[in-house]
Amino acid sequence: MKHSSARIVIERTFGLLKLHWGMIRNGSYYPIDSQIAIILACCYLHNPIRQQMSSDPFEPQLEAFLQLEGNNIGVIDCTESSTEWTEFRDGPATRMWDAWLAKSLR
Repeated sequence: MKHSSARIVIERTFGLLKLHWGMIRNGSYYPIDSQIAIILACCYLHNPIRQQMSSDPFEPQLEAFLQLEGNNIGVIDCTESSTEWTEFRDGPATRMWDAWLAKSLR
């Protein structure tokens, strides 16, 4: 149950972010580092807005937006690995393993 309630909160938050900033509504062709920075910037702006405003003007539109967006979500049934993502995923694990080996062999 905790996972499903967390998923609902995350979906609603991303829905509000997408309503506030159209830049993240659709797929992006920016490099992954830029995409991460854009989403973080939107979150950094979103949080003080939520704290300062008693109600979000986009809240009434959120349910309709989430339903519309939910109908347009495609299912990914096949992906291809890329060297960049493999290094992004495996690099930290390899470095931690090497550090552990170096420390344990002393």
